[in-house]
Amino acid sequence: MVTIRQLRYFSSLARTHHFGMAADQCAVTQPALSMQIKELERELGVELVERRGNSVVLTLAGQEIAKRAEAILGQVRELTDLARQHHGVLAGPIRLGIIPSVAPYLLPAMLTEVQRHYPQLDLQIRETQTDMLLDELLRGDLDAVLVALPVQNAQLESEPLFDDRFLVAVQAPAADQWASKDLFEWIGQERLLLLEEGHCLRDQALHYCQIANMQARKSLGAASLTTIMQMVAAGHGITLLPELCAEAEVDRQRVALIPFPDNPPKRTLGLVWRKTSGRKKDFSALAELIKSVRQVQAA
Repeated sequence: MVTIRQLRYFSSLARTHHFGMAADQCAVTQPALSMQIKELERELGVELVERRGNSVVLTLAGQEIAKRAEAILGQVRELTDLARQHHGVLAGPIRLGIIPSVAPYLLPAMLTEVQRHYPQLDLQIRETQTDMLLDELLRGDLDAVLVALPVQNAQLESEPLFDDRFLVAVQAPAADQWASKDLFEWIGQERLLLLEEGHCLRDQALHYCQIANMQARKSLGAASLTTIMQMVAAGHGITLLPELCAEAEVDRQRVALIPFPDNPPKRTLGLVWRKTSGRKKDFSALAELIKSVRQVQAA
């Protein structure tokens, strides 16, 4: 008889194409995973994978069964989520993904409020870039994600949490010369320091500034905002910094923050989950908690 465990192991193998990586994802030994895959093949009467050492290639039958397995596992997850709703709001585990330009600035206060108001909630955090978070959400590895909106996917729904306006960060001694400038025009002439490719914050900065200067685009691809702010403080360029990050990242003696005079560019952060999830009450309650945390921070 085919088991949920076998489908879970095979689904992981189908995603990774590697026995070792799949075993790590499933928290089992490689021989144990391999044995379950062989048992699944015997039960179904078809070969699911072509074995090439540790790596694998899915057969045609394996590709079709992998799709069906994902659908079945998704239904099992939603059934479990529905049952958890009966234990009360925000109780039990929730796997939450957060983008790096939000996590360090919001999480500490957020977790404090979770412990105070929802002690039965086991909030499990995953921090990485937007595209990876959405992929993991869609395949059920995460329950919800906190990212910049909008998210264009018919399988997902979202709730806006708060707007986060952008400020121009410049070296403090140079701040006076910016006072009479058209910020958008001036930014296009400066060396714009950005996060590396893949970060939504990079794409937002380029979009808002309408940067045509390719040298500015390629000047720096940093892995963290901390690196960028140190470069700004040393006079190596400027950046657009979300207000959420300003208190933690800005040394006011070395870096000045210049607001846009009218209609400042901003990002809207929101909570996103699968439409089929049975935990919408949990996500709505979590969204309200996050909103209240940000209101206190911004006050």
